Amino acid sequence: MQTVLLRQRSRLSLERLGIQGSRIALLALVLGFGLGAVAGWSLSLEAQLLVYLVGMIGLNLPHGGYEHVVNLRGRGVRFGVRYVALYLLCLAAFVAAFFLTPIVALGIGFTAAIAKAGYGDLRVLDAIAGRNRLEGRPRRTRRILAGFVRGGSVLIVPLLAHPGPFYGTAAYIASVVDPGAAVVLRESLPAVRLLVGAVFGTAIVGYVTLGTVDAIRSLEREPARSRSWLSDAAETTLLLTYFVVVPPIVAVGLYFPLWYSLRQLARERLATRPGPNAVESSRRATAGAVLAVGAATAAVAGLLWILVPNPLGGGELLPGLVAFYTLFVCLIALPHVAVGEWFDRRGGIWYVRQS
Repeated sequence: MQTVLLRQRSRLSLERLGIQGSRIALLALVLGFGLGAVAGWSLSLEAQLLVYLVGMIGLNLPHGGYEHVVNLRGRGVRFGVRYVALYLLCLAAFVAAFFLTPIVALGIGFTAAIAKAGYGDLRVLDAIAGRNRLEGRPRRTRRILAGFVRGGSVLIVPLLAHPGPFYGTAAYIASVVDPGAAVVLRESLPAVRLLVGAVFGTAIVGYVTLGTVDAIRSLEREPARSRSWLSDAAETTLLLTYFVVVPPIVAVGLYFPLWYSLRQLARERLATRPGPNAVESSRRATAGAVLAVGAATAAVAGLLWILVPNPLGGGELLPGLVAFYTLFVCLIALPHVAVGEWFDRRGGIWYVRQS
């Protein structure tokens, strides 16, 4: 009994460490870049690009593979083969879409990244406090708004707050596949910015309104739910502020390792999987799976480099690598979410034990 309690306390402490660490990391960056802006200091573009590449490739990419490894461990060969086959089929279809309609495919890729950030964070909230944290009325609407606002912070806020860098990066990415698409993209993005801004602003107002009303109603009967809403509102405010204050390249590059990955590791500590997954595999088997996923990812990136007509997007090395890798992330984000989570109803990369 004592051993079980110690394990539960260990999990809880690590979960808290991951959640608090993600908050402290983003808050420190907000304060640092905010004070730097007041003092007239800014990070060079080259340094920003390096931060992005280190954060996204060196820190976050291994975690994406780890999510699949943990999900597939102990699920059986038949399920694993079907899972991988569907993943590759989805990836191949999306690559074809980029060559046929690069601008539309880029929009789908950005939407998948928003879904990954938003829905993934929603599952973290489910693991920490249960699905009743976002109950209220109407429940489904509150969950959709929570996921959209949190996920939209990652790409929609940079589009609204930093249109110049956003346009430039998007044009680079489109040029990797079709140099002519960059011109069309630059012409259409301002109108898209107005439309997306209106939708996102409405979503924020709706999310805050529904949450506040529910918190007031629950103040006497369920004070814990009111406190949960305050925590949600504070985190959402931190995310929005972070992507306004921090330069977009740095903000996106560090968001995924310092917020997304840390919080998903915390969720994983709480989401002990049933059946074979509850038993830890040997270190050798886990290391082999990680290496296999890493090799497959590298192979996809190498094949993409060969297929696209302009891997660096017509730019210099650093901005070109950022454009290429961002395109690569867009490609793998869709099957990562669609197959890794939504297809896998009984498990999923963001598995949360039902209470």
